[in-house]
Amino acid sequence: MSTETGIKRVAVVGTGVIGASWAAYFLAQGLKVSATDPAPGARERLTEAVLRHWPTLVESGLATGASVDNLSFHDTLEAALEGAPVRCRKRSERADLKLALFERMDTVLDQNVVIASSSSGLLMSDVQAACRHPERVVLGHPFNPPHLIPLVEVIGGKRTSAETIQRTLDFYRAIGKRPINPKKEVKGHIANRLQAALWRESVPSGGHRRRERERHRRCHRLRSRLALGCHGAVCKPAFVGRRGGMRHLLDHLGGPIESWWGDLGTPVLTPELKQKVVDGIDAELANRSDTQITTERDELILAMLRAKAAAASIP
Repeated sequence: MSTETGIKRVAVVGTGVIGASWAAYFLAQGLKVSATDPAPGARERLTEAVLRHWPTLVESGLATGASVDNLSFHDTLEAALEGAPVRCRKRSERADLKLALFERMDTVLDQNVVIASSSSGLLMSDVQAACRHPERVVLGHPFNPPHLIPLVEVIGGKRTSAETIQRTLDFYRAIGKRPINPKKEVKGHIANRLQAALWRESVPSGGHRRRERERHRRCHRLRSRLALGCHGAVCKPAFVGRRGGMRHLLDHLGGPIESWWGDLGTPVLTPELKQKVVDGIDAELANRSDTQITTERDELILAMLRAKAAAASIP
């Protein structure tokens, strides 16, 4: 099966938690996936992850021709990239490593191939600076787990072409995702910045007294049931770090998350800002009655609470 965009094959560079989830989803959409990762044991872990995700994807519904047999693993980057019209990348958030990798891929790939990065926070304007063809470099940032969460943030750098952004949006829509295209680059993009703000308030500071910390924990347990992601604002990030858990997550993304905190700023509710917020909400809720909105909200919250109650192992 090919998508409406005519794409039949995708290369995935980096097969950790996010990369493996992407690979499983692409396979479920009937695409062929060529993957590579230099980490020892990466081939075995990728196969294990795909097979673990597969029953859920079967329940969600497979595309015609979908099969785990369409997955191939390659020991070299060049072999994985050969013939792939779209390339998704999920590796370290270190800028120096990413720039070196993108420069290498840019040299190997035909200039019409889109290079979509899954970076959690690095700006594409910085990453594409290493490429001879920066116009084809774009962000395709998913949310954990990508094989289930439909949202993808598609953001171009300063030199990304409008054609690349449109092709990327078309591709994700064709495989069942719900991409959005924020018009401005910011650290952490949009959803990660929102989660980072919640997470900042959930991380205990040294000045908390014991009783204050306990109230804080109780509040978080309640809030986490309705926070971003099914695991809440604090527990969810740890699942990005599986197998290393929260320790790996902090070692891997602690620096970038701290930089997002520093970039959040301190807004002042000026009359102009108040009006902008009011206008935005009015536009979002236009043509919808209060009854309709509250009914849909209550149904969604009840469904989430029932699902959380049935999953005792999720905090």
